[in-house]
This record gives sequence, C-alpha cells and structure tokens, in this order.
Amino acid sequence: MSRLRYFAHRTAITVALIFLVASSLFVFFRLMPGDYSSLLVQQGMNADQIARLEAKWGLNAPLHEQYVRYITNLLTADAGQSFRHNAPVWDLVRPRIINSAILVFPAITATYIIGSLVGTVIGRYRGGLFEKSSIITVSVFHSIPDFFLGILLIAAFSQTINIFPTSGMLSTETAVMIGGEPFWHRFFLKEFWMHYALPFATITLYFMQYPALIMRNSVVEVSNQEFLHYHRLKGLPRPALLRKLMRHASLPVVTLYPISLASSISGLVLIEIVFNWPGIGRLLVDSVLARDFPVIQFVFLVAAVWVILGNFLVDLLYGVIDPRVSVGNDNNE
Repeated sequence: MSRLRYFAHRTAITVALIFLVASSLFVFFRLMPGDYSSLLVQQGMNADQIARLEAKWGLNAPLHEQYVRYITNLLTADAGQSFRHNAPVWDLVRPRIINSAILVFPAITATYIIGSLVGTVIGRYRGGLFEKSSIITVSVFHSIPDFFLGILLIAAFSQTINIFPTSGMLSTETAVMIGGEPFWHRFFLKEFWMHYALPFATITLYFMQYPALIMRNSVVEVSNQEFLHYHRLKGLPRPALLRKLMRHASLPVVTLYPISLASSISGLVLIEIVFNWPGIGRLLVDSVLARDFPVIQFVFLVAAVWVILGNFLVDLLYGVIDPRVSVGNDNNE
C-alpha cells in the first residue's frame, strides 16, 4: 500500500505541474509585446475581418474568460486555430509529435542500453586499453555540437560514400504515395530506415557519454560494497552476480534518462533542421518565423509535458527498482 500511495502522490504532483505550466504559458503569451490583432493587420486584413476572427477565436473576450476557455479546450485536445494554416493546431502538431517521438525515444533508449553495457564493461575491467579508448571515443562524440555531428555524418555517409539520403523522412514520391496510410506503414519501407539511420546515429552517439561514464563510475562504487562481497562468498553464479551489480548500479543512469530526454528537446530543433526531419522542432522554427502564436504556445506546452512525463516515469521506476524510495516517502509523511 505504501508503494501505491507513493505512485498516487507522484501522479498528483505531475498533474499539478502540467496545469501550472499550461497556465504560465497562457499568461506569458498574453503579456508579450504586441497582440494577435497587430499580426492580422500585417497580413493585410481590414478592421471588419479582424473583428470577425477575434470573435471566432474568442480574442475579444475578457482575459479570465479566455483562460477558462483555454483550459477547457486543452482538456478536450483543442489547442486553438493556427493563424498561418487556418487549421486546428492539434491537427498540425499531432503528426509532428509522432515523427519526433519515432526519432527521439528509440535513439535515447538505444543510447542508454548500449551506454550502460559499455559502462558496465569498462567499470568491471578498469585500467585497460578498452576503458581508455571507450572514454575517449564517447567524450569526443559529445564534445562536438549535435547539429555539427549530424553535418559530419551527412558529409561522410551521404556525400562521400553516398549510402544514406541527406534529408527528410521519405522521398516526395513515396510520401505522396502513402499519404493516406497510417503512420506505422512507413516502418515496412526500406527507404524510411535509410532516411532514419543518420539522425538516429547522431542522437545516439551524442548522448552516449552520459550513460557510459555514469554507469562506469556506479559499477566501480557498487563493486566495493559489502552486499556484493557477501553474495560472492556465498558462491552466487557469475551471471546472477552481474545482474545484481547492474541493478544496483543502474539507479543513477535511470535518473539521468529524463535529463537526456529534456536535452533532446532543445537539440531536436537543430537536428531536425539539419536532416529536414518533419518533427515538432522543425514545426516550431517554421511557426516562430511565421509568428503563428497558437502553434508556438502549444509546442512549448508539448515540450514541457514531454519533460514532466519523463521525470514522472523515472519516479515510478525508482519506486519499483528501489523500494526504499516509496518507504522513505511514507516515513516523511
């Protein structure tokens, strides 16, 4: 029951944070210099047209009424109307979220799986050539800006060797051909995976340093703890001993996972521009250039929720991996 209370407590905090962020974004965009009307004037609309649009979008209502409508609409997945595309914001953002998630989540997950394994090996076999070369390699990849790393991969594997395409998710012809199909149909196309390889490799290589070095240091620390010596003296088989070591050493890596997800949001904008990937980062840049405030506001909200849910997931994983977390939470209460 203590674990259930811990999960309920973390869920309540997460919901409150999302509500606070949504409210803060509403206030921020209403306090920005200029307003929606000035943008519409720049688009060549007259006073009557602007008045009709403001009435349609509720922009002429009192601020508190706009806020209530804003929160109510968000609860029904209604993020308003795009000024630029004259289409529902959610319809524009939803496919971009899917495209970004398809890129980021597998890449970050692969980073932490591979990085944790590499960190475990170099932590167990310290002082050798493999440890030194691994640390140097992951440090070099992380020292290069992620967008420049992407450019280097394009130069090497698209321009020089000509193995992978330089940009996009699919060719124009293929995108038109499967335009009405569900998004997962692209997974059966070789062309998709050829476009996917370089941005995936860019994210994976750039973030590899974090899990590899953190896991290495954690393995070194846990290897010297008494409980591991106890199990070793009991004659616990080597594979079982290694599993116990990795389980206890992985806690700092699990904590780092949402940090990498949060970092990937900021880096995703540049990576999507470099590879012309049709994700949420590319949509944000296009919307900022067009001053499409409803889309910008909702993309910021999606990015914030992305980070909050990542931290929420780690809190849940901590409660499962380390029972002391939920027990300690109950004792504090």
